[in-house]
Amino acid sequence: MSFDLMIKGGVVATASDVFRADVGVRDGVIAALGLDLGDADEVIDASGKLVLPGGVDSHVHIAQPSGDGIVMADDFESATRSAAFGGNTTVMPFCIQERGAPLRATLADYHAKADGECFVDVSFHLVISEPNAQTLGQDLPALIEDGYTSFKVFMTYEGLALSDIEMLEVMSTARETGALVMVHAENYDAIRFLADRLERAGKTAPFFHGPSRPIPVEREATHRAISLAEIVDVPVVIVHVSNREAMEEIARARRRGLKVYGETCPQYLVLTEKDMDGLNMEGAKYVCSPPPRDEAHQEACWEGLEQGIFDLFSSDHCPFRYDDPKGKLNPKARTSFRWVPNGIPGVETRLPILFSEGVSKGRITLQRFVALSATNHAHMYGLTRKGSIAIGMDADIAIWDPEREVVISQSLLHHGPDYTPFEGIPVKGWPVTTIVRGKTIVRDGALVGAKGQGGYVARERSAYARPKTKT
Repeated sequence: MSFDLMIKGGVVATASDVFRADVGVRDGVIAALGLDLGDADEVIDASGKLVLPGGVDSHVHIAQPSGDGIVMADDFESATRSAAFGGNTTVMPFCIQERGAPLRATLADYHAKADGECFVDVSFHLVISEPNAQTLGQDLPALIEDGYTSFKVFMTYEGLALSDIEMLEVMSTARETGALVMVHAENYDAIRFLADRLERAGKTAPFFHGPSRPIPVEREATHRAISLAEIVDVPVVIVHVSNREAMEEIARARRRGLKVYGETCPQYLVLTEKDMDGLNMEGAKYVCSPPPRDEAHQEACWEGLEQGIFDLFSSDHCPFRYDDPKGKLNPKARTSFRWVPNGIPGVETRLPILFSEGVSKGRITLQRFVALSATNHAHMYGLTRKGSIAIGMDADIAIWDPEREVVISQSLLHHGPDYTPFEGIPVKGWPVTTIVRGKTIVRDGALVGAKGQGGYVARERSAYARPKTKT
């Protein structure tokens, strides 16, 4: 047998097994696993390396509207390049419904930004901000049929926060159409109340972003989102969980038999609220929502990853430049934390942090790493050819050096922002080669692929979105 590509001599890992095998690739698909497979046009020596499914980062923000005068630091070219260097082969950004515009028109505009620009594959979630009759009755059901099988709703942010009745209507549409609902769970009214009080007291530095969004704000919204989903009988994903109390709401719901899934992110494992207390405006580099908590809640999030309360580990990559009037240091941000753009970059550092802090330190197995980094994302969101190394799957592969030690630094990264919030963190284990559908994008730490080699992937409905009972 002859192959287009052969990866030889490595240790292959999936979400269930670890074994030594060569990987034969033909026409962008994994065609064989075994030893002595034959000849190939291209051979990659993976001796001493791990051969893993390419990462699937199911929660990233790329080139999306971010408020008056604010511009995201990554377009699709820079974000997907950075993703590839981080061992990812698929990323899932959000197309945000623009108020007053048909959802399909907004989606067409977002596709235009991505077309021909991507180094890795992409698939879009939708964000529902205007759940009117047109959106819920016509646009959304048709788009779900077209393979946009998940969407996100917000319980906070001006122009995005939905009321309870709107949440129920959206969830009902999801149940009827087989889509999966993602929820950003923070109580908008409580945040506005606390932010107003802090500003009146002169507490306007970036550090006070955290006190404006304390744990009860997230816990209450998580409980309410789960309760609304229970009323409708629809599964729900609670994204970017930052603390034990919100995590326990998910665990409690599961014990009651509800289909509730959880996601956490690197910032809740290695950053704390103290990072937002930097001199001058340095704390703005760490402003994200929900905010980082303390060391005790870091340990709680690790428990969630270890025990399976969290199914997903995503970056929530939301990049802004720091020293830029269109980014973190915009003029209004200097007057109050309220105006600091929410979000931090992390698509390139997500997997090295999880591997180092998880696998290298013995917190999780290599198989669990694969599940949290790729397989669970693919299963959860209907990417039926992604997330595993098996015959017939897309040849999306990341080759890792498990012994390579790196200190994370802005100078090493390939994203659009001018900083990384993870500066100075040492990691052990690093992706060195990334392959997308059989085409090498990064090889031995150097970019060898071209933009446009990544494309858009439509998705199937997910089994995770099926309600417990049928009407």
